[in-house]
Amino acid sequence: MAKVVGGFQDPSAEVLAEAAAVFGLLASSARLHIMWALSQGESDVTHLADRVGGALPAVSQHLAKLKLAGLVRSRREGRRQVYYIDDPDIVTVVRVMVGQLTARETSSGTSDRLREAGV
Repeated sequence: MAKVVGGFQDPSAEVLAEAAAVFGLLASSARLHIMWALSQGESDVTHLADRVGGALPAVSQHLAKLKLAGLVRSRREGRRQVYYIDDPDIVTVVRVMVGQLTARETSSGTSDRLREAGV
């Protein structure tokens, strides 16, 4: 039986496992950078590789994993495969997390605290 605290019902074990898997995918700085770039707009793999500073095959592999997890979609435009995020909630999560940490890093050295916490 799910516990209700403060008006919120605890999620099921399956939902928590799925969320952990998604966060696990985003735990890679390369994949997170790709998601950040795609949260700004769609792109093909060549432009993504240039933007994130990754090798084309590595970026393609990251995109395949993100696509398999349902975080990224693609469509064909002629000979190009264009990648995008069509879930506004995923875009929000990525933008809020990266934006907040960027603001904290600028003002108070968050990365030092995260390193000290073992993250």
